[in-house]
Amino acid sequence: MIETREDKISKNIRPKVLFFDVNETLLDLTIMKKEVGEVLGGREDLLPLWFTTMLQYSLVVSAGGQYKPFGHIGAAALQMVAANNDIVITESEARKTIAEAMGNLPPHTEVKEALLQLKKAGYKLVAFTNSSKEGLTKQFKSAGLTEYFDEMLSVEPTGKFKPFTDTYGWGAKKMGVELDECMLIAAHGWDVAGALWAGWRAAFISRPGKQPFPLSTETEISESNLQRVADILVAYT
Repeated sequence: MIETREDKISKNIRPKVLFFDVNETLLDLTIMKKEVGEVLGGREDLLPLWFTTMLQYSLVVSAGGQYKPFGHIGAAALQMVAANNDIVITESEARKTIAEAMGNLPPHTEVKEALLQLKKAGYKLVAFTNSSKEGLTKQFKSAGLTEYFDEMLSVEPTGKFKPFTDTYGWGAKKMGVELDECMLIAAHGWDVAGALWAGWRAAFISRPGKQPFPLSTETEISESNLQRVADILVAYT
């Protein structure tokens, strides 16, 4: 008898691959408030609006059958938020700001220890991001996270961004596993919803200001930080 995803969840069977979202899930965006705030006239409070706008237009690009690098979409979103607040930012200034801010983010305090715990427990760890592979490589080098991961995947080859279903199918195929053998760990309700709808398992990290999407399937794990998630996963058989 073939076990379903629900069977594996109820029996606490280990997923074969753990896929990690990067920004906010692993990396702390707090220091971005100052850098982005500087080009927005000191409005550090506009960072959440900028991030949401970036995500919105990444979906617009994908839905329109187009592809632009995630960083370029982030720069365009920064220009839009600035314009709505009567601030003019050039394209080159916006791209430089985003590249520098995103490239030097520290990990959340518990991340390295939790990743090491999962790695020692025998899990295969994969970074899975909307950012470019070049951007991801720079981020992990700066944050000191490269050594913890077996693979670093950007959705670039799919021509779409998460949470499009195709991106999760591609990630599973890339790692040579079935959909229900994958688990996404993320701090974004839209990301875990996309993973679940694609047939993956998921764990939600409720970073401050983050909530799961109420219309999505409930995740099997929901904790406040990665260490708490790791403590649960290492007990899986």
